[in-house]
Amino acid sequence: MQFKEYLLQNWALILILMAFAISLATTVFLEKKRIIRLYVLLISIFVLSIVVFIEFNTETIALRNVLMAIRYSATPLIIALIIYALVRKMRWFIWIPAFALVVLEIVSIFTGVVTSIDESDQMVRGPLWFMPYAMVGFYAFTLIFLLFKRSNKKAIEIISISFLAFALGSGLVLPFIFKGDYASIFCVTIAVALFAYYEFQILSLTKKDSLTGLLNRHAYFADISNDPRSISALVSIDMNGLKYINDHISHVAGDEALIAISLCFNRALKGRETGYRIGGDEFIIVCRKTSEEEVIALVERIKKNVSETKYSCAIGYGLNLKGDKDIEALLIESDARMYEDKERYYRESGIERRKNS
Repeated sequence: MQFKEYLLQNWALILILMAFAISLATTVFLEKKRIIRLYVLLISIFVLSIVVFIEFNTETIALRNVLMAIRYSATPLIIALIIYALVRKMRWFIWIPAFALVVLEIVSIFTGVVTSIDESDQMVRGPLWFMPYAMVGFYAFTLIFLLFKRSNKKAIEIISISFLAFALGSGLVLPFIFKGDYASIFCVTIAVALFAYYEFQILSLTKKDSLTGLLNRHAYFADISNDPRSISALVSIDMNGLKYINDHISHVAGDEALIAISLCFNRALKGRETGYRIGGDEFIIVCRKTSEEEVIALVERIKKNVSETKYSCAIGYGLNLKGDKDIEALLIESDARMYEDKERYYRESGIERRKNS
């Protein structure tokens, strides 16, 4: 009978998790490590749904206290796992606040310092009752901030991140409106938000470079054909020394270099500036309705950001402030300045370009 009740309450969640798992099994867009982390995340959500069901269907006060502590501990852990699964190159210390809450919840089982269940089967808030909510808020904000910071700032990514933010935000607000009843829909809320975000990302990969997160070559050609007269400048960028890194260190190190400088570009871009990876180490930024001063400022921001890494790149730009140049002429001008910058780099550094460019 309990199994039947669990299925009735969680069938939608089970279907979503199954669909998510099938989608992960058939995807070719994600690396194996990230897929494994997402599988762990799905299993964690499923296990939490079982914990929540047992908690609200048992009359044993001691067991309810334990399960409630697990539920409050698991919520920030799951969001930390989302960060670990979705954000590239996330460090281990993201887990420290979540594990600190686990310790606090274990203490609360015996002391009620966070929450406890009294003899009348009512939840009693302790002096630190707010800690689980504060921790969820911290992780939710961190996740949305990192996703937005590393996005290409285009509509499809902003929409998917906004939807995820709305879903996570509901996890902070709705418990105060629906009280304990919200716990029964928390898992399905997280699952729906994740699945929707994942599907948005898969759709965006038709236009996005999977390694760097910038828009890809196909998106570039599609976008420059859309209202070309509004394109006021092209910025050509080519990484210096990628061949040397690939040949003498490893292609993995080469990928890490491309990711690092791409983050530099993303951080430099503003609203009317869009970045594309059009080849191995070749990038283009399309500027629309910008002034020469804004283009020069963009180039300086990129140079500053890249200078903070151990890599370097050559940059050139072509201006079309009157709108009278076609894209090909603009690209020739931009590439010419970029190659001049590359020649200057190799000349001043004393490195033989043919072997290292």
